[in-house]
Amino acid sequence: MNLVKWDPFRELEDVSKRLNRIFGQPPARTESGSEMLAMADWAPSVDISETDAAYLVKAEIPGVKKEDVKVTIQDGMLTIQGERKQEKEEKGKKFHRIERCYGSFMRSFRVPDDADEGKVKAEFKDGMLNVTLTKSEKAKPKSINVSVS
Repeated sequence: MNLVKWDPFRELEDVSKRLNRIFGQPPARTESGSEMLAMADWAPSVDISETDAAYLVKAEIPGVKKEDVKVTIQDGMLTIQGERKQEKEEKGKKFHRIERCYGSFMRSFRVPDDADEGKVKAEFKDGMLNVTLTKSEKAKPKSINVSVS
């Protein structure tokens, strides 16, 4: 798997794209008919590591139910998608600040050539999604004894 270096200008581009989306689309309507701005999509943080036997993808998705997460592998791409739903406003309850992002998310990663797409395991616990991509047998290094004559 390739590591991607952090680029601070990429974050500026993401903010620009989100603002263009917000101002380029008509505002969403609530059930009562009043207007409100739609929340921009978000992306969970992901760590990718490698051992001799497998690749491990860890995604932080707190506040998301297991049923709202989908992991797929197709054409050499691992895709994690889902949705974090916002709480409904209740009588007698006022929100003073909302800083967490809500809505749909999707992250895609190219699967390394030595990963066995048939042996993928996904586990979801305590807001962490752990996806294990086992390396194929042919990709594991083998030790060969060389005799000196």
